Amino acid sequence: MKNNKLYTVIIKPEECKGCERCVNACPKSVLKMGEQLNFMGVPYAYYIGDGCIGCAACFYTCPEPGAITIIEKSEEGS
Repeated sequence: MKNNKLYTVIIKPEECKGCERCVNACPKSVLKMGEQLNFMGVPYAYYIGDGCIGCAACFYTCPEPGAITIIEKSEEGS
């Protein structure tokens, strides 16, 4: 059975240390490193806005608790 659920990723820039672990862990390459700097002076990761499959690889790889949240949006076609 195909998973038709849609997900979104929220990354808190103020929590991100720019380690890129989430970017490297994402099997769909939907996370990227930005060019803007957070208050610590490091570029932070961001979600490109489409394509998350909800695997949570980014969440489990991130060393910062609470920096990444994955939200189930809806089912495709509903």
